[in-house]
Amino acid sequence: MANRTGFDNGAENGAWPGLSRMRLGRVRWTICAMLFVATSINYMDRQVIAILKPTLQHSIGLTELGYGYIVDAFQVAYALGLLAAGRLIDRLGTRIGYMLVMAGWSLSAMGHALASSALEFGFARVLLGLGESGNFPAAIKTVAEWFPQNERSLATGIFNSGANVGAILAPMMVPWVTLRYGWHAAFLPTGLLSALWIVWWFRNYRRPSEHLTLTNAELQHIYQEPAIEMGSSLPWRRLLGYRQTWAFSIAKFLTDPIWWFYLFWLPSYFSSKFNLNLSHLGLPLIIVYNVSALGGIGGGWLPAPFRRLGLSSNNARLAAMLFCACLVAPIFAVTSLNSEWAAIGLLSVAAGAHQGWSANLFTTSSDMFPRSAVGAVVGIGGMAGSVGGALFAFFAGHILQLTHSYASLFGIAGSAYLLALLILYLLAPGLKRVEFAG
Repeated sequence: MANRTGFDNGAENGAWPGLSRMRLGRVRWTICAMLFVATSINYMDRQVIAILKPTLQHSIGLTELGYGYIVDAFQVAYALGLLAAGRLIDRLGTRIGYMLVMAGWSLSAMGHALASSALEFGFARVLLGLGESGNFPAAIKTVAEWFPQNERSLATGIFNSGANVGAILAPMMVPWVTLRYGWHAAFLPTGLLSALWIVWWFRNYRRPSEHLTLTNAELQHIYQEPAIEMGSSLPWRRLLGYRQTWAFSIAKFLTDPIWWFYLFWLPSYFSSKFNLNLSHLGLPLIIVYNVSALGGIGGGWLPAPFRRLGLSSNNARLAAMLFCACLVAPIFAVTSLNSEWAAIGLLSVAAGAHQGWSANLFTTSSDMFPRSAVGAVVGIGGMAGSVGGALFAFFAGHILQLTHSYASLFGIAGSAYLLALLILYLLAPGLKRVEFAG
């Protein structure tokens, strides 16, 4: 019988005859549900200001350039936060670390209600970026702790789809609150949701080896490959010596900014291109982010049929990423469309493909590194992605201020994924696993 660490002889050999027929239990999927809710709250918080952008342009005289600087403030702070967030989560553990970052970003999000100028919004966004930087390192590390390798991309796709749910709920909530209570009040409701989540997490989350309701069968299922999954924690300077770290980070640097662009500029794109006001912005955004939520889950599932075709797990993941990259490519043509619904359709496919890509890219960190290093590696990659997002936001603000055209921005979006996949493949062919020296 397995002990509570899951490291008996059967586990070490990865052999559990008939395990798939046993009643495994579903505690790990409850954990995944908590990650999903946390990510939904995270994206509700960061999406509010994008929806309010047209309102703020009239109420406080916000310019395209000023908005770009506000987005930059968030992105730079997010990048700096990730310098510490991954290591903090590795040191404190996911139970305590996740609660702390949730509390920090939620207080910062509510603090936006006190702002009344671009400078004050910039300060609030700095605090929000620092707090929100901990979400994905904590969530990816939790998935690495709670799921075997062959389930991680699906689990990641499920919780990562919370980003889309948050982006869906925000355009439903923000206009309603704003039109009734003013735009200041729109920043407050997520605080209550955050407090409820913190209580839920504190009461229910433990590591698998410490979880009292976890069955032995599910524990053994989680620890199918313990000998290669556990490793010693390494300092950042050593992690940066591995090509796999750079492969993951460069891919994040090139493709994360595209999602930030969708998140922060789609409301103003629909407003400027199709003259949609605050009360009519919700439906296009809800459609785009609903499709992207499905894309995240579908992308997480996508390696499975490639495995059934005979590809290895890692090559199946790369094939899934290539498929998603190809689906994004046509987005360069969106600015030539005069139909609102055609634009919504093309943007929906691109956003869904991004989320499918993201689910698999996140999972490459746990494919290539042991659990003990996943939080730090995701932190490094997330920092790179946020730096890319800050540079892209700076570029977007200036381009829109000068040309009022989104054409070059969507052109970059269409090509970024194929370039990122090529670099990932060249630096880490086959997603070869890192073996730390003793």
